[in-house]
Formats: sequence, structure tokens, C-alpha cells
Amino acid sequence: MSTMEILVATAEREVYSGVATMLVAPGAAGELGILPKHSPLLASLVPGELRITNGDHIDEVFISGGFIEVQPNKVTVLADTAERAADMDEAEIVAAQRRAEEMVESHKGDTDMAMAEAELAMLTARLRMLRKHKK
Repeated sequence: MSTMEILVATAEREVYSGVATMLVAPGAAGELGILPKHSPLLASLVPGELRITNGDHIDEVFISGGFIEVQPNKVTVLADTAERAADMDEAEIVAAQRRAEEMVESHKGDTDMAMAEAELAMLTARLRMLRKHKK
């Protein structure tokens, strides 16, 4: 079975590095399914879950957005932020989600509102992934 190199990184650190038989990423226009020998591609990513499959093993990484570069045997994901599902803390995410909801409800200004709504969308996607991972 053919494999490809996967690198998931943020400006601060490398989150994942390894080989995979398939990668599914949350593209701006829908999910992207990447297999080895995929045509070169550069796309923007939205908050959501990266699923990195190698045989029967699946690694899940939450990203808050970023870019993906696909080459025939290597995929690089440059994420704004990234966190493995196993490292996520549900209580912390729920508390941050409540704070973001309060900011949306208080809507102090257009800029604050847009930032709060973006934060709320990202936290909701993060919590959805975590709860799915726990099942």
C-alpha cells in the first residue's frame, strides 16, 4: 500500500509528522480527501478536523484554519492553531465557548462581534470533534 508524508505545523511547533495512506481535511469549499500520488494542490482550510489514516489507525487533529499544500508524496498543513484530539480538555473548551457566547450576546461593536462569532464557530467545531472522538 502506498503512503505519503504528512506534516502538520503551526508557527510555534510541529503538531504531527508521520506517514499516512489517506488524509481528510476541512477545506473552505468542503472536505478534501487526499491519497498518495495526489495532484499538486494548494487550498485554504477552515476550522475543523484533520483525519490522518494509516492502515487501521486514525489520528485526529483539530485545526482552527490555515493552508494545505499537497505534493504527490508529501502533504504539509500550515495551521493557525492545531491540537491533537487526545490533548483536548472538554471543560476548558466549554468554558471558552460560554465566554464567546456572552461576548456575542453583549455585542459591543462590529469588530468585537465578528471576532466573537469567529471564536464561537471555532470552539463549537473543536467541541464537536472532541465529543465525536470520545465516542
